[in-house]
Amino acid sequence: MAKSTDNKKNIIIVGGSYAGVSTAHYLLKHVLPLLDDTHQVLLISSSTQVFSRPACPRAMISDAYFDQAKLFVDLASQFRQYPAASFRFVHAAVTAVTAPSASRTVSFRLLSGDQKGSAESITYHSIVLATGSAAASPLHGLPAGGDVVSLKAAWSAFRAALPAARRIVIAGGGPSGVETAGELGEHLNGRVSSSWIPFVERENKKPKVEIILVTGGERILPFLREDVAARAERYLAALGVRVVKCARVVGVSPPGAGEENDTRVAERASVTLDSGDVLEADLYIPCTGTRANTGYIAERGWLAGDGRVETDPRTLRVERAGAGVYAIGDVSSFARPAIHNITEAVPVLGSVMKRDLLGTGEEREFREDMRKSQFVPVGRSKGVGLAMGWKVPSFIVWLVKGRDYWLWTTPALWSGKQWAKE
Repeated sequence: MAKSTDNKKNIIIVGGSYAGVSTAHYLLKHVLPLLDDTHQVLLISSSTQVFSRPACPRAMISDAYFDQAKLFVDLASQFRQYPAASFRFVHAAVTAVTAPSASRTVSFRLLSGDQKGSAESITYHSIVLATGSAAASPLHGLPAGGDVVSLKAAWSAFRAALPAARRIVIAGGGPSGVETAGELGEHLNGRVSSSWIPFVERENKKPKVEIILVTGGERILPFLREDVAARAERYLAALGVRVVKCARVVGVSPPGAGEENDTRVAERASVTLDSGDVLEADLYIPCTGTRANTGYIAERGWLAGDGRVETDPRTLRVERAGAGVYAIGDVSSFARPAIHNITEAVPVLGSVMKRDLLGTGEEREFREDMRKSQFVPVGRSKGVGLAMGWKVPSFIVWLVKGRDYWLWTTPALWSGKQWAKE
């Protein structure tokens, strides 16, 4: 294994999505200029492109729904605004991170360039773990250590199989499952409206494609209020989606159908429920949560019980790892996985790292807003949600999220403009 020989004090960020990209911009704008020129920021990502993961439920159906140049953005180009000596992008899959008490190294396998496939390691002065999480379905994001090539391959296989599908089974009654069911329902079945009450939907009893959403709870969207979840179910019914409650998927045959990779994502499956019922599916989509991408962390003592990195919720330091180690985003235990929690935490992490690196400065603290906020589009024109505990009209959910699944927010994030002010 080759080892970096430069004399830089490397501030390494592992992960090139919302948390990693935002943290890199913030440090380059507000922390690195205060340090001497021996410091540099290294961003290590397994993908050369960054994309809007929340858009997957709609984007996976067709390229026509989004401007692909906005959905997928070259990662390295977003950092050309900074001096070359202050930033370095490494296209690689991280394989190991050692503790500060040991060698303080990050090991990785290069994924492009003349040395593609070779193993290297580099010493870190500080490190931010921002590797996010992987969804159960390859349709809903990048696999751990994967890139957009694998995501697009999964979408391509799914799209090829979609016209022939007559029954689609979706497991999971959370936002991902509801959004996926809603997008497929509107795309395949259209929306049925009442003929005598404007803007009021009625159940589509004869859908072109049978779409079944299976949830283990007594209702869908358990994070939201019961009346809000009930409205979402009515919206789904108008799209030809049938909700099966208090049922859990206990087996899928053949094993791995719908979830392992692009070669299995469009495979026909027999889905067995805990009731003993078996649903034959032309397409099966598991939307049963995410798993933190921590496979490269050998020190399992760094992890919390749910598999995320145990992180001080106020400072985002990984106290179990030792000085100079931080975690943010879905891989971190600091807060509920949500984009708004990431954007609120980035300035806090920046202030903490500035304090640790300079020995001076005010250290902020992160405080998660525990009021319930969640927006869930149901198809291309409806949605439900809460904002700080208050019920939000369907139109507002569409306006803020449902029209393009937050894509309108990403240019400022990817370019760093959102972090222009400290």
